[in-house]
Amino acid sequence: MFWALLADSVFVLVVLAASVLLQRRLRRRRIAATLRIHGPHGLAEEGYFAIGGIEQWIGIRGGNIENPVLLIVHGGPGSSCSIFTPVIRSWETHFTVVQWDQRGSGKTLGRTRRHGTGELTMDRLTKDGIEVAELVRARLRKDKVILLACSLGSTFGLSMVRRRPDLFSAYVGTDQNVGMAKDRNRIHDSVVDRLRTIGLRKGVAELERIGWDPSRWTADDFMAVARWTMKSDPEFFKKTMALLKDSIWFSPAHSLLDIRHFITGMHFSLDRLMNDIRGYDAWQEGIRIEVPFFIIQGADDVLTPPNLANAYFDDIIAPVKGMTLIQNAGHFAAFTQPEQFLQELLTKVRPVVQCAGTVSSASQ
Repeated sequence: MFWALLADSVFVLVVLAASVLLQRRLRRRRIAATLRIHGPHGLAEEGYFAIGGIEQWIGIRGGNIENPVLLIVHGGPGSSCSIFTPVIRSWETHFTVVQWDQRGSGKTLGRTRRHGTGELTMDRLTKDGIEVAELVRARLRKDKVILLACSLGSTFGLSMVRRRPDLFSAYVGTDQNVGMAKDRNRIHDSVVDRLRTIGLRKGVAELERIGWDPSRWTADDFMAVARWTMKSDPEFFKKTMALLKDSIWFSPAHSLLDIRHFITGMHFSLDRLMNDIRGYDAWQEGIRIEVPFFIIQGADDVLTPPNLANAYFDDIIAPVKGMTLIQNAGHFAAFTQPEQFLQELLTKVRPVVQCAGTVSSASQ
């Protein structure tokens, strides 16, 4: 009787797994159809390129190769934005969008594995990013590219434009990360208060154990703080998790093995980068930027609070600068509100790129 029950249970699990995988295959096929680029001036290519002494994955997509180039630098650490390609499909009408899986992340990690990753520091990622920009510029025959730096990617993204402003027509930060040196005590208390209000006592206990001082955090502490911070805003957490799960599970470009590498890359990269993350302070890096500077931020972002991004923006000295808060959006505003984000790119950033120096500084 026991073996019969076990066999029945295994059969049910196999049927459920087969059903889930069939649903995934059909959904991926439908999404892939929407991603086809038509027309003689379109471009869709991906591959591995020698960057920083290792092979790194780069994808390039756009409806017209004459459009400005938008290089996306993902955050995480280790959280490739290439899973969001279907979400930002409309961007490709107006920009040639470049995705890059950084060393230690996504498909690049799948290619090199851990032992072939080499050095993984913020400085190394800055140097890699500059090489990617140089490669893209040469490959697409462009003088400069727009840099869209997301979350943790906005830390070394700023370093990229500081070191090589000649490569970039504009800097756009989203989920702008200015480091954890300022206001951590108040942020910690705010998160704990929100968790207590909604009855998440486990989160309250864990954050009180970890404390507010990032200099004392381990990589596991960092992950726990990020997780409970997200959960302190239930609506934001639900929306974000749905976005992430659907994007990675149904991505036509990501196999099950790619998904494994994506998840592995987040933990692997955080372990390697934790010391740099703890010590980062955007103000110490300087406040002068030689290219047009923009921040497009979710107004309700609890992970990278907009008040800190705004304080940094106010101090920045740049030839042109602008800041926009997207309402009803938190972290990942570029991907939870892709159409509104695109409108900000088209109305604020692209005119400056096309008519450099003719648009006055503005904040919104």
